[in-house]
Amino acid sequence: MSSENPGPDKRNASFLRQLSMAMELPFVMVGGILVGGAVGYFFDRWLRTSPALTLLCGAFGFGIALRDILRRLSHETKRRNQGSGRGGS
Repeated sequence: MSSENPGPDKRNASFLRQLSMAMELPFVMVGGILVGGAVGYFFDRWLRTSPALTLLCGAFGFGIALRDILRRLSHETKRRNQGSGRGGS
């Protein structure tokens, strides 16, 4: 009977969700920097402006990745507050 003890399943699901996010976020950060740097590198080779655009696009990729991480953490915090009955804003 699964309805006897719903607490551990809910905690387990929460732990797994947090673990998956913790494993995913470093890849989001590194991926954003690498994609931005690669785009900048190819623009540098095309326009012969090395390494200006590589650095600029890498920094842009870092900013986009940071924004995405903060957005994901904000959504997770709102979901956790709504699930616990605190009524997040």
